[in-house]
Amino acid sequence: MQRFVVQEHAARHLHYDFRLEMNGVLRSWAVPKGIPLEPGVRRLAVEVEDHPVDYIDFEGTIAEGQYGAGEVRIWDRGTYAPEKLEPDELEFTLFGTRLHGRYALVRMKKRPQDWLLLKLRES
Repeated sequence: MQRFVVQEHAARHLHYDFRLEMNGVLRSWAVPKGIPLEPGVRRLAVEVEDHPVDYIDFEGTIAEGQYGAGEVRIWDRGTYAPEKLEPDELEFTLFGTRLHGRYALVRMKKRPQDWLLLKLRES
């Protein structure tokens, strides 16, 4: 199993950074309204640059004047089991402290950096 982390990031605007360990990096999305906890809830997730895997444990302050300046705290972490890994759709099961169950990330066609993050119903 691979690892994931959700970092609460109080930058210009409070958001959550959702990161999945994949292919030696952390694939990353900024989720402005938080991670969905109930099936059927959809949240915008804006894909951002990949981060180094060692960033998975980062908590602290990013200095003023640097990209992403502000406070970063780990909101949840754990492992995940990939189920579907395609260029425009990812499905996986999270095993975290707060987050558990099946989730999907689906790329939006008109704005390729924008994805929908949703919690799937258990089958």
